[in-house]
Amino acid sequence: MKIPLFYIDAFTTQVFKGNQAAVCMLESWLPDDVLQSIAAEHNLSDTAFVVKEDKEVFQLKWFTPKIEVDLCGHATLAAAHVLFSIYNFGNKPIRFKTKSGILLASQAVDGKITLDFPVFQFNKYTDNKEQVTEALGIKFTEIYKSRDIVVVFDNEKDIINISPNFLLLKKLDCLGVIVTAKGSDCDFVSRFFAPAVGIDEDPVTGSAHSSLVPYWSAKLKKTNLFARQLSHRTGELWCQLKGDRVIISGFAITYMQGMINIKITPSASLIAFTED
Repeated sequence: MKIPLFYIDAFTTQVFKGNQAAVCMLESWLPDDVLQSIAAEHNLSDTAFVVKEDKEVFQLKWFTPKIEVDLCGHATLAAAHVLFSIYNFGNKPIRFKTKSGILLASQAVDGKITLDFPVFQFNKYTDNKEQVTEALGIKFTEIYKSRDIVVVFDNEKDIINISPNFLLLKKLDCLGVIVTAKGSDCDFVSRFFAPAVGIDEDPVTGSAHSSLVPYWSAKLKKTNLFARQLSHRTGELWCQLKGDRVIISGFAITYMQGMINIKITPSASLIAFTED
């Protein structure tokens, strides 16, 4: 069978910047072990798999090179970009049915795509603080736990200078470690490390902002925020806290498109995702 494949640079307007995601357009679901093998073959931080359910609803799953994840921002943005810009979906919002519920994506006239994501609740982190300090090699000011560990530093230079010990980070009980500080020319900056799921550093992490936006919204006393992720590829995100939702916007650009050729029998039916 042939599977349409797209490589998209997300949260950027330039190729070779932002975060790379592979997007695979399926007619029906393949077994999860096949999806995992495809994602491992791509060896990008995430591969998105999309199946059309009806005219306005698409099922969406995300895989890192090692595991399936429940939420991925840049690969959702990439999937929406493929539907809007390549498949000419139109100007109506897209409804993605996922393991994190229904996620909406819409596109503005200038091409900017907006995603509607859940807020990640977080609490003070009390376990293994010394291990976090040792792994990051620099003292922090605050630390919290949501889906990820969120580590707050004094200034942007601290974020730039961090050179983690990935073996130590891998031992922490979390999907990833977010480091963040107030920005010099934006509201806040961040970096994201997730060696436990095969991603030493993720270039631009939309889902991390489900934790970062509520934190910085309270800290800066504003609901509209502009963020930069300071990986070597860099990325820009326009964010808004809206009740228990985080609105995340950014641009994307197509780097490559082609076909995957594999011999496999599709699954018989669509996956029944929860809408809770």
